[in-house]
Amino acid sequence: MKKNNSLTVNIEELMEIEPITENQKLAFDYWDDEANLVMSGSAGTGKTFIALYLALEAMLNDPDIYRKIIVLRSAVTTRDQGFLPGTKEEKEASYEAPYRLVCSELFGFEGAYNKMKTANKIQFETTSFLRGCTFDQAIVVVDEMQNLNFHELDSVITRIGKDCRLIFCGDHKQTDFKFKDESDGIIKFMQIIEQMRFFRIINFGWEDIVRSDLVRDYIMTKEMLENAGNSTFRPLEIQRGKHDRNIRN
Repeated sequence: MKKNNSLTVNIEELMEIEPITENQKLAFDYWDDEANLVMSGSAGTGKTFIALYLALEAMLNDPDIYRKIIVLRSAVTTRDQGFLPGTKEEKEASYEAPYRLVCSELFGFEGAYNKMKTANKIQFETTSFLRGCTFDQAIVVVDEMQNLNFHELDSVITRIGKDCRLIFCGDHKQTDFKFKDESDGIIKFMQIIEQMRFFRIINFGWEDIVRSDLVRDYIMTKEMLENAGNSTFRPLEIQRGKHDRNIRN
């Protein structure tokens, strides 16, 4: 990995990323059209990676408009973080790990995330501490949105001030909520978003899973069994034959 001895990062250091699938390209195109995004769908489709890349590119290209990126997510399952030891920052550290990794990959050196955080170019928050906040001149990335109840989703979007853009990422099938009234919050929220002119929604499917063939095969198998209401596993060759038919059709 290369080294960076400056106090922050610049646009020349950001790796240039091209979309791999049609839905990924759609996300890039909608963002270029200055829409806010909701990226929903299976694990391994690159939602968080794409969200951070698009946000970083926009911020570094237009630093006078977008002063920072704000990454927001819920503290599920600990909810208010009260069960974790340490200060607020120490409690949040474990939730920041995915974004550190993505930034290291996008800039090609470890510590890119910390440099931007020190320079106040990236700010991480959980939904536990939003009351009274207003976000101005920022790109707000709301990750793991399936773990936000309706009150939290409503709180996030009503924090948005001037010169802001939003990217929501999540998959309602991966929610950590135990109660239906909480897990249904995303459905109510999406019904509102669908009627708004400010948003474009991209629904990622099996064909967009780029993490690995193993992940794609696992998610396909799991979802086909769930859709069939079958809790038992059939022989591997029967499953694989069914995969092939679904892919072709």
